[in-house]
Amino acid sequence: MKRLFRWGFRTVLALVFLLILFVLHSIYFKPVHIRIFFERVFAEYAFEDPQLLSSLRMLPPWMDWFSDDLTDLSLAQEDKLNKKLQDDLATLRSYDRASLSAANQLNYDMLEYFLQVQVEGQKFQYHNYPLNQLFGLQSELPTFLATQHSVANMKEAENYIARLDKIPLAFSQAQQGLDKREALKIIPPQFVIEKVLLQMRDFSGAPANKNILYTSLEEKLKKVSDQEINAEQRKKILADAEASIQKNVYPAYQKFIAYYERLLPKANGNNGVWALPDGDAYYQWCIKQHTTTDMTADQVHQLGLSEVARIETEMDAILKAEGLTEGSVGERIDVISKRPDQLYPDTDAGRAQILKDFQAIIDDVDNGLTPYFNVRPKQGVKVERVPVFKEKTSPGAYYDTPAYDGSRPGIFYVNLRSTGEVAKFGMRTLAYHEAIPGHHFQKTIQQELKDVPTFRTILPFTAFAEGWALYSERLAWEIGYQKQPLDNLGRLQAEMFRSVRLVVDTGMHSKHWTREQAIAYMREKTGMPETDVVAEIERYLVMPGQALAYKVGMNTIVRLREEAKAELGSKFDIRRFHDEVLTGGDMPMALLEQRVHKWVEEEKKR
Repeated sequence: MKRLFRWGFRTVLALVFLLILFVLHSIYFKPVHIRIFFERVFAEYAFEDPQLLSSLRMLPPWMDWFSDDLTDLSLAQEDKLNKKLQDDLATLRSYDRASLSAANQLNYDMLEYFLQVQVEGQKFQYHNYPLNQLFGLQSELPTFLATQHSVANMKEAENYIARLDKIPLAFSQAQQGLDKREALKIIPPQFVIEKVLLQMRDFSGAPANKNILYTSLEEKLKKVSDQEINAEQRKKILADAEASIQKNVYPAYQKFIAYYERLLPKANGNNGVWALPDGDAYYQWCIKQHTTTDMTADQVHQLGLSEVARIETEMDAILKAEGLTEGSVGERIDVISKRPDQLYPDTDAGRAQILKDFQAIIDDVDNGLTPYFNVRPKQGVKVERVPVFKEKTSPGAYYDTPAYDGSRPGIFYVNLRSTGEVAKFGMRTLAYHEAIPGHHFQKTIQQELKDVPTFRTILPFTAFAEGWALYSERLAWEIGYQKQPLDNLGRLQAEMFRSVRLVVDTGMHSKHWTREQAIAYMREKTGMPETDVVAEIERYLVMPGQALAYKVGMNTIVRLREEAKAELGSKFDIRRFHDEVLTGGDMPMALLEQRVHKWVEEEKKR
């Protein structure tokens, strides 16, 4: 019996030893199976990014070693991640793709495309503006703490304070990159510096207990039971937060303010990236990254001009039917958008009604999509207001994905800085794009995918994501959810808006258009409120190429659908087409084409 026990014990030790060797080999060397490599790639990136882990909420609470820390923004960390990209691409290519299963070949192709584009872009790693009016660190970090950091118990509350205390470190790390860019003569446009200065002064000028970092914590604590955090503990947490905001956060902002004040005289106008060192090559890389195509700036520009002309004709017919025959399309839409029947009161009650009506639109379309989709998200979506402190420079709307653990639904954020910017005839289209069946379906179905590597549930490809959202606007019209002429005008205005983007983005970054020239063109063609147009044009100046992805992606999806219809005839099932597009997750356009073509061949055999 003792001998048997000894042999059993030795066997267990040997198995444990082999398991340890296997794990160490998978971590430090090329894993024996490519699926292990896929998971290692994702895990290594995620574990380097504590804020990403907090946002995703994929790990169980007992593994929460990261929620008291902020993501490392230092140049040394950036160099480390760049080296990892190169190493991961080399390791991926060391596998024999031909020997892989069809599923793993798709996984391989998607990861290879992503890594290759990122490696190609490393020579442009400083060609951006970390402090900008739209998604800069100065606004995104408070937004993350206010909306993504959970406070459900005492430990999470303490972690929140710890993160507040570390904001000076994060800002000092970011300053390294700002100094590097300045030395390379990569300086933001003048308006970026001016608007970020205004944003930071407003943010740090409020009393600490009125700042969103304090008020959001206060709201979170109200939802926690006394058993988790008692009254005395709440009082201390809030006092600690107020002290940290005053002692740590505000001084860190003052350093950024002082730096941008010194930088402002060095800004040379409001030019596109053509004005940066090697700017033309950088812009071509941006086009490739966001559209996942090899289109040139001239090709994109010409596509935009042709689409603008086509849509303008359709809009003109609706406007004439409304009795508006004089002036540009934009001027006539402007007339409609200012009509009393299209506006909400500029009051708190009016803003509350906008949120309520958006939710009603979403719930209505959600109840009618069964004939068009088999696969639906398990998570829901709700409508909320863009945080007031950032609404001046934020776009009209955007969407945030649900938490993986189900603790947070998808959120459709609406900018309510002025109710005059929310014309009723455009609300349906906006809701379909950002929520259902747009980004909420696309992002959440991707997040809920099973039997795929984790990176497939997260990896973003702009042309796919925004192309699907724009396609969703058209789909809603096709199935009868924009029956009124003005609702369809709202859809056409949105499609015109995305077509105009092709013109103005390439205009500013490749053809040396001025900011003012781009604003005037967008106003003329879309009739959007001037505040919206200015925010959009300024967005393109800090996100070159991103705005091109919408129309390029949509055109690809529509073309693939029509080709499938022609090939399959009576066998074509739009539910199965939508499932095929969405259940692969985000992917480059070329891979989407391959996927749909393969599906068509399989459908022919059914």
